[in-house]
Amino acid sequence: MTITDKTNTHFSNSELVKHGVPQGSILDPLQFLIYINDLLTIIDKNAKLVLYADDTSFIITSSSQTEFNTKLSNVLLEVHEWFRSNLLFLNLNETTYLQFLTKNSRKLDLNITMMNNQITNSSYTKFLGLTIEETLSWKAHINQIMSRLNSACYAIRIITPLMTDDTLKMVYYAYVHSIMTYGIIFGGKLTTQ
Repeated sequence: MTITDKTNTHFSNSELVKHGVPQGSILDPLQFLIYINDLLTIIDKNAKLVLYADDTSFIITSSSQTEFNTKLSNVLLEVHEWFRSNLLFLNLNETTYLQFLTKNSRKLDLNITMMNNQITNSSYTKFLGLTIEETLSWKAHINQIMSRLNSACYAIRIITPLMTDDTLKMVYYAYVHSIMTYGIIFGGKLTTQ
């Protein structure tokens, strides 16, 4: 390989490239991003792709069940082919789907399979630390936050006699305030639409 900048030409020797790097290495996230970069281009007409680190979600919308089934089949076929071409395997044990419902809508009776494996329906999913329910309710997420806040409040109550007010403020912002405000932009945005 030859790389030329304004003043020098640099050469590197050819080496056999093996796919994969040790998990946890600093090259791991970079290689993953390079590896998965073209996935976005293969499904853009049928679904919206949401990527963050190694979490991948597809959002498929449609006004009719027939059109939805067609889009879903196309996406699953394209994803399967992309994985196969890139020597990757989709972990179908961790693959689920979620139908978003409104008060006036009913759940579609979907039978989604990929490579002869049934993909299970879920009533909620965790995404970037947020619990998203099929009804777009925040109840499950709030229950999770309440549990974490109970633990944080207990810890503050125990250390209060031992710490100064400034130290307690730091602990509050680190353990309580951060829990309450994490992801608040999503909830705030939903209520203003």
